[in-house]
Amino acid sequence: MTEITLSPEPRPLGKSGLSVSPMAWGMWRFGGDDVRAAREKVEAAFDAGITLFDTADIYGPDNDEPFGASELLLGRVFAEAPGLRDRMVLASKGGIRMGVPYDSSPAYLREAVEASLTRLGVERIDLWQVHRPDMLAHPAEVAATLDALVTEGKIGAVGVSNHTPAQTAALAAHLTSGLASTQPEFSCLATAPLFDGTLDLAMQAGTAVLAWSPLGQGRLAEGDPRPGRGKPDDAQATRVKAALDAHAAKYGVDRTAVAYAWVMAHPARPIPIVGTQTPARIAASADAYKVSFTRAEWYAILVASLGEDLP
Repeated sequence: MTEITLSPEPRPLGKSGLSVSPMAWGMWRFGGDDVRAAREKVEAAFDAGITLFDTADIYGPDNDEPFGASELLLGRVFAEAPGLRDRMVLASKGGIRMGVPYDSSPAYLREAVEASLTRLGVERIDLWQVHRPDMLAHPAEVAATLDALVTEGKIGAVGVSNHTPAQTAALAAHLTSGLASTQPEFSCLATAPLFDGTLDLAMQAGTAVLAWSPLGQGRLAEGDPRPGRGKPDDAQATRVKAALDAHAAKYGVDRTAVAYAWVMAHPARPIPIVGTQTPARIAASADAYKVSFTRAEWYAILVASLGEDLP
């Protein structure tokens, strides 16, 4: 029976001209004041074959740190080891303002990009994504601002995060520089992109998919608890963990490797964003490439998530 196999070989990031690893590392919980420890995490991601690094200007307050703290810490890592910047495709996001909550007005988008450049200490962000859609911003105005920032060389490519397929298509229709990526929540526990048109639109348009929280907001993680977790599993999580564990035993890997691999196996070739901040577990993320699926095995995990047979 034909199996779906995975490869660590780099692939295009949509039509951006950028080449990236099939997995990314995310910096939502990248914080603190220890630059050496921060650098170790970055280097662990490189050692795992990861070249796409995803942060955002809003990353900080969730760690009881200031707005922009994650970018600022990464900038300090770059200052200590400048060569690391040149080895990665650097992605960030903006458009969320504390207390607003969303602002994609032309003036603020430009302000957000330039502030991120300053915090990171770089001249260009390779992929800049609108973090959440601003319903009061016309996509033509958003596109014109982002196109200008691309022309100026401040950002290399444009992406979106947490946009519906219709919102994604509306912005893409006005972008002359093209839309490189979309970033939905997608995991064995959050399967909406399979059914709401997100992955279908990405395949139609040739857009890369970056999957945030591929471990179901930490609920599928092993030995890497996050603050606020530890709640009893609901029926869905119990079913999915059992299905993942059974498949993991077949390949001698842990549950998280199978969870990443399940996301990656879709033909849209989603790029899971590894969120762990533990170097050993960042390294273990590469075990996902050891996993393969028959169609029956992949669908069995989906059925476990849905709690009912497919029609």
